[in-house]
Amino acid sequence: MATASSVSSPSMERIMSLPHSSMRLRHSNAPSLLHLSPQAAPSSFSSSLRPPSGFRRHIDSKRFPIFKIRASSEEEENSESLARIRKVFSNVKDKWDELEKKPTVFLYGGSAALGLWFSSILIDALDSIPMLPKFLELVGFGYFGWFVYTYLLFKSGRDELGSNIQALKKKITGEE
Repeated sequence: MATASSVSSPSMERIMSLPHSSMRLRHSNAPSLLHLSPQAAPSSFSSSLRPPSGFRRHIDSKRFPIFKIRASSEEEENSESLARIRKVFSNVKDKWDELEKKPTVFLYGGSAALGLWFSSILIDALDSIPMLPKFLELVGFGYFGWFVYTYLLFKSGRDELGSNIQALKKKITGEE
């Protein structure tokens, strides 16, 4: 462990020899650079809580505006966004009112939350096994390579992938 007497650098010896009450941070023109100054520190810290002199100049600079200003009617934006929000809430309320078995929704939602929690615990346990994460990473890279070769590299594979996605969309929405 290094102490003040075992410091080898002359600048560090000078800093360590200064009394702590005479050290104060002084700000330069660049707000991110701080320098040690051997001037006396102020008697209370409340007076030193003002921003440095160059800080206000960087904030007020017109080259780097903090807020982007866009001309628009505030009433139009508010009315459009409120209309969208009301439409979403009315759609959700209508769908909820149409449901006949509301307890099953809570049961499925609770089961999903419990399943996510359990899978998180299981993944943490598997991650602590020494070589398994690296092996699973290799398996993932292999599957990624197979997927690219099968579905993305050639036009026939891309067409097949597109048709599979469209069929899945139809199956989910119930159009099929």
